[in-house]
Amino acid sequence: MDGAVLRILDANLNRAREALRVMEEYARFVLEDGGLSAVLKETRHRLAAAVPGPLNDALLAHREVQGDVGRELSTPREFDRAGVHEVARAAGKRLGESLRTIEEYAKTLDRAFAEQIESLRYRAYEIEQRLLMHGPAAQRFGSVRLYVLVTEAVCLGGWLQCAVAALDGGADALQLREKRLTDGELLRRAKRLTALCRERGALCLINDRPDIAALSNAHGVHVGQEDVPLAAVRRLLPYGSVLGISSRTLDQAEVAVSQAPDYLAVGPMFASTTKPAEQVAGVTLLADVRQITSLPLIAIGGIHERNVQDVLEAGPCGVAVCEAVVGQPDVCAAASRLRAIISEFSKPA
Repeated sequence: MDGAVLRILDANLNRAREALRVMEEYARFVLEDGGLSAVLKETRHRLAAAVPGPLNDALLAHREVQGDVGRELSTPREFDRAGVHEVARAAGKRLGESLRTIEEYAKTLDRAFAEQIESLRYRAYEIEQRLLMHGPAAQRFGSVRLYVLVTEAVCLGGWLQCAVAALDGGADALQLREKRLTDGELLRRAKRLTALCRERGALCLINDRPDIAALSNAHGVHVGQEDVPLAAVRRLLPYGSVLGISSRTLDQAEVAVSQAPDYLAVGPMFASTTKPAEQVAGVTLLADVRQITSLPLIAIGGIHERNVQDVLEAGPCGVAVCEAVVGQPDVCAAASRLRAIISEFSKPA
């Protein structure tokens, strides 16, 4: 192997790992965003795992710290940082540059390694955007415990009245989920629901429609695996928006995590009246997904008062429901009972 190429790879792998750590600490201690911190940690581990074992040994063998002619080189502004945000910004730029360098020189040694680094580079660009455009809504989503989906066909009363009652009962977040409305009516409802949630200090997300979420000033959007890619969705949304994605299998969850969402919805946990034909994943999927990520998880599908504890025992998560709240005669009481069970289970031992 070319010794110069090995030294280039070694220096830039170190630089990339260091940049990821700087960004991770910013997400963890400055933004206090456990989900984003987890994405950065996972990316750091993926970078380490991408390097073939024999290449790792060769890199260490060719490391020359004392003989590096660039060791003493610096720029006048290298030690100037206006604040911690600039520290994170500089790390993000350093990460992208390092990964590009690794990718190009890796092409001379190992195509598969170079392709893995290319994938990580694109992921790094998305993470950098999320880190530097981070907003309070995404931070707040980590504390969501009761997430209620509002669908008029399921509501026993008017959809807006049900939404108000769900918030009265303790819902932290509402999602407008309507598949059959005209765009004009969907936007009208999205604006009303968003205004209500903002008045009440709750989060409002729109199902499947980033355009409607942006136009209505909602806090974010929830999409499925087959919808527009997360990177494209994020470009449509305003600064600080929440972006969630559904996962029905462990493989889907792994793909979703690589796209750096703000949360994952995992399910269905049980058979659901709103999606009766869907294959049931079960609570074991929730436990399995928790093993691969510390992103906020939302369990969904067939959850109600009698089985919610089974879900909470499978792994720390929030709970998304529809019929169990808005489909009940007393929406406020149904939400309050569910919230009480979740809160009681979440109390420290």
